[in-house]
Amino acid sequence: MEGGQHYNPRTVEEVFRDFKSRRAGMIKALTTDVAEFYQQCDPEKENLCLYGFPNERWEVNLPAEEVPPELPEPALGINFARDGMQEKDWLSLVAVHSDAWLLAVAFYFGARFGFDKVDRKRLFNMINDLPSIYEVVTGAAKKQSMEKSSVSNHSSSKPKPNPKRITEYQEKLLKGPQLKDDDEDEDEEEEEEDEHGDALCGACGENYGQDEFWICCDICEKWFHGKCVKITPARAEHIKQYKCPSCSNKRARP
Repeated sequence: MEGGQHYNPRTVEEVFRDFKSRRAGMIKALTTDVAEFYQQCDPEKENLCLYGFPNERWEVNLPAEEVPPELPEPALGINFARDGMQEKDWLSLVAVHSDAWLLAVAFYFGARFGFDKVDRKRLFNMINDLPSIYEVVTGAAKKQSMEKSSVSNHSSSKPKPNPKRITEYQEKLLKGPQLKDDDEDEDEEEEEEDEHGDALCGACGENYGQDEFWICCDICEKWFHGKCVKITPARAEHIKQYKCPSCSNKRARP
């Protein structure tokens, strides 16, 4: 099993960073790396588990041999149900168990290092501010975000930005400062925030950031950080129709 199992975060902030990193790795397995993950979960193999590590990597492997294990173990035998369900339902099931495992690991550290009531509540609130893996995988996080945006901006009809072009904000950064009124600059930045403030990356589940390049899949219409799907602004200029890794790897299942 890969490294990361002996890392012991001791503060609320360290435990939360550990949670986010493990979560990022598992989200990759179920989204951008889904074809590889699907292949590794062969039902003919023994009981397999999905692990996320503090270095944001994931691994499908057998459970730990030591009893009791050093950390709580994830759901056992995720591979057995793979061919007996629709792929999206199977991935959703794995996502639910992954969410439960991440919480178990986080609060295991909390108990081990004596977090009191205030620390536990703060840790939970920090975790709860992030979309769950299930919400990211099923698209529920994006749907909730869009519903909130629709309620707050129901009278607005602003167009989406070109998904394959650098945002206006980034263009301003590349071109350098321009002489404009302060009020005009503030209005443009507010419009940028209104358009993207509720967007979530389909790979890592993080919120939109003005200083980051984003790209939208023309098939599933999910938005992604360019860095999460390894697309640069320069490369995006030459893509006529962008397909995210999940849509690119979709194929008929036996």
